Amino acid sequence: MTKQQLILIHPIDPRGEKVGGIETHVRLLTQCYPDDFSVLLVGVDAIGDLSPGEITKVNVGDREIDFLPVMNYDDETAKHAAKKLTKSLTFRFALALGRFYPTIYKLAHRMPSSADLQRFEFAPFAKALRIPTIQVVHGEGRKDQKMDSLIKKFWYIQAANEKIAMKLANHILCVNPNIKKRIEKEFPAQASKSEVMTVSVDTRTFSPSPFDVSDGILKLVFTGRLDAFKDPALLFKTIKKLGQKLDGKVEFHYVGTSDPHRYDEFKDIEHLTVRHGFQKAKGVADILSKVHAGIITSHFEGMPCFMLEVLSSGRPMGTIKLPQYELIVKPPVSGFFVERAPTDEQSASEMADAFVDMWSDIKEGRIDPDAVHHCIDPFTVDNQLPRVFEIHRKLVDAD
Repeated sequence: MTKQQLILIHPIDPRGEKVGGIETHVRLLTQCYPDDFSVLLVGVDAIGDLSPGEITKVNVGDREIDFLPVMNYDDETAKHAAKKLTKSLTFRFALALGRFYPTIYKLAHRMPSSADLQRFEFAPFAKALRIPTIQVVHGEGRKDQKMDSLIKKFWYIQAANEKIAMKLANHILCVNPNIKKRIEKEFPAQASKSEVMTVSVDTRTFSPSPFDVSDGILKLVFTGRLDAFKDPALLFKTIKKLGQKLDGKVEFHYVGTSDPHRYDEFKDIEHLTVRHGFQKAKGVADILSKVHAGIITSHFEGMPCFMLEVLSSGRPMGTIKLPQYELIVKPPVSGFFVERAPTDEQSASEMADAFVDMWSDIKEGRIDPDAVHHCIDPFTVDNQLPRVFEIHRKLVDAD
């Protein structure tokens, strides 16, 4: 069988602890590729045991990939948003790609190849490899919105990178319909090569299980980085209000590596919080099987992997409403939406009231984990990733 090579260019170590929706998507591609593909991940060494520019075999789950680190960058540093452009992982990774261009070019032409890109910044490099590319567009933020990353400060660079990436891409995948509409408006010449495809969820890892309500404590969960655009302050205020309404019988489970103490509001719910730190997918799945619902209060999102994993585990979601959530959350079967109110206090109170109602529904058996799980059927790895690899096949055939 003549194989085709999928090249993933992203500053991640498949053995490491860096978490996030994009990282989850990249890891799924390394674990779920079909037999007529091989995978080369051009990334970073987060452990410090590999030499940049030297290829090695790495097991990801039960699959083997080729891994080419181009720099060393530990996970602890990667947890924090850089304050200077020259210190950012993306910037330094782009420079490292240039240093190892001859090596990567040779690997890209050892067999028919295409690239799957998650960041706009790497599109010119992939073009220089002279292979076709899929550009995935994950973000939906605007320069006037809250965020920790340097994108807010250097928005004009981000806009220029996006414009270049849209022109260079052979195909564009948008993780929600809002992004596709924006591309159609801002880049009409590229609209015909774009389509909507959310990130995917692995139902073999995240599967439904019965609720345990025996201790009478409502357990909510959030996983990921506590970036400013996630609005942790509102999240913590909601937990505080909920604790007041339920006489303290609530737990907030945080899975992630951010320090919640950077937000003053956390001190009011620290006694209600269980911090799980970094967890691999199976660890997250185990935690989700023991909680009752997920919570998210973001100002903007692409399509959160966290939300898909919660729903796939048969747990409903409580959210501040964003239009794309309507694709996967189906009230009252799998959760609720609350419109963002003029003040955080009002939003937190409305969210807390909705969670009280949800808790009653869970205890009375009106929310069925299997029904919640089936709300994400269209977005599973088995339903979506075959389309990704089909596109890569067609791009190589047409090249």
